[in-house]
Amino acid sequence: MKDLNRLFKHFVRDIYYAEKQILRTLPKMARKAEAPELKEAFEHHRDETEQQIENLEKVFEHLGMKPRGVTCQAIDGILEEGKEIMEEAETGEARDAGMIAAAQAVEHYEITRYGTMVSWAKTLGMPEAAELLQQNLDQEFAADGKLSEIAETALNREAA
Repeated sequence: MKDLNRLFKHFVRDIYYAEKQILRTLPKMARKAEAPELKEAFEHHRDETEQQIENLEKVFEHLGMKPRGVTCQAIDGILEEGKEIMEEAETGEARDAGMIAAAQAVEHYEITRYGTMVSWAKTLGMPEAAELLQQNLDQEFAADGKLSEIAETALNREAA
């Protein structure tokens, strides 16, 4: 990764892998969620994640690359932590609060990656890629906000 273009391509592969792993995890989280609004949020974000993967596949197309991920140890670790929370929480309320925290860790990782990639795409003169990545970034911000709203409205108090 000796220049920004190669670094950008690596990050596209990294986030593609991450989104694929997230897509596999969200249905499990929805099944474990006790609060109906949390279940719905996970199901909704699963649909968004499918669209984000499609957007990334379009970015790969713009780059002349085959869609292929590269292992992202960061997302693997964050998802593993979320899995532990789902397995070890003793009450549904605690599990829901823990899953929100784990999901927000995922969202924050994605926000940092997409934010960086939007900037790099613009710098590299790739407006189409920047637009697709911005769409994903906007969805990640919205998902994070929705999770905060669910937690702060009642769920955290119920878990306490």
